Amino acid sequence: MPSWSTSTSIELSKCWPSQGWCPNFAIVGARAILPSAATARADRFTCDNGAVNAPSLIDQLNDAAQRAGLVALGVAAVEPFTDTREILETRKADGLHGGMAFTYRDPVRSTDPERILAGACSLVVGAFPYAAGQVNEPSFDGPAGRVARYAITDHYAALRSALDQVAAVLEAAGHRTRVVLDDNALVDRAAAQRAGLGWFGHNANLLVPGYGSWVVLGSIVTDADLSPSEPVPDGCGTCRRCLDGCPTGAIVAPGVVDARRCLAWLVQAEGTFPMEFREALGDRIYGCDECQEVCPPARRSPQAKETIDASSSWVDLLWMLNAEDDELLSQVGRWYIPRRDPRYLRRNALLAIGNSADPHDADVRAAVEAFALADDEMLSEHAKWSLQRLDERAQAQR
Repeated sequence: MPSWSTSTSIELSKCWPSQGWCPNFAIVGARAILPSAATARADRFTCDNGAVNAPSLIDQLNDAAQRAGLVALGVAAVEPFTDTREILETRKADGLHGGMAFTYRDPVRSTDPERILAGACSLVVGAFPYAAGQVNEPSFDGPAGRVARYAITDHYAALRSALDQVAAVLEAAGHRTRVVLDDNALVDRAAAQRAGLGWFGHNANLLVPGYGSWVVLGSIVTDADLSPSEPVPDGCGTCRRCLDGCPTGAIVAPGVVDARRCLAWLVQAEGTFPMEFREALGDRIYGCDECQEVCPPARRSPQAKETIDASSSWVDLLWMLNAEDDELLSQVGRWYIPRRDPRYLRRNALLAIGNSADPHDADVRAAVEAFALADDEMLSEHAKWSLQRLDERAQAQR
């Protein structure tokens, strides 16, 4: 659990970029950014339900967030995110969504919190951290597929538990709540930005002071009347590390990602993996952390210093090819898999094998050759590419 010892508030512009990232922005280890009881805004508005909260409720929410392990908590108004809606619609029209659904499916719905809870007055938004440091080498022999840090364990389960604890404080005070996370019902990054948890980075992730983007985000929609938190100023400045570091050039402008080039989306997308990005996939089978790994605020976060257990960071690629569908889904079924079809997991595994497996390993070649001869057209094509890639790498090693 993070330390919540208070510290003098430091102005972000004095720490970034000339002096590096400033981890003790208001709070060491976490940011209790709801107004305290002593500084709660005097001119509280009255929401439709007429409720006016006692300032002590703010302290109770901060205490609950601290105990639950959240590293940032803030409040946003429930007005529709009209700017975000326009961005979603424009990027969808331009094709930048790459066929992605999620909040693109219905921008009107996903940008209007009152559709989640009628009579809502506030959004209480929280951030839960996850380990993002050095990943140990695989603990097994044979080809291994890399899993993005956010997907190594079910961080959203921990986030939900934390938000449920905060919501319980509101419910005990007589308010209605709905917890929303990892859901296309709400634009979670826009909610977090409005709630003062952080700013939109050039990699389009929300950057939380002291923690970077190594967090998962969720919201509590409530009819409680709470004062909104102050916004966090932009901290990216002229930095281009994520734009220049993306292996496929998917960040086409600061804050703008072309999903058609983004590996994190392509491993989840249906159909054939684009030929021009197959080598760039490397040994990844789910997710991509590159734009976070090169980000200065993320690199200086406490999570970046935590070593990650190899047992959950890598997946045995030969096992992925040979496992029964039910077994495969039982192990990684919490990942987003198109139509819950494990063929897409094997598609990714075949590409990762071609890029990273020992090209002289007879067992590897036999497993891939079996898919090259299979009736499944998609998997056969990816297996043939994998064999060709293995041949190219074997030739290069001579």
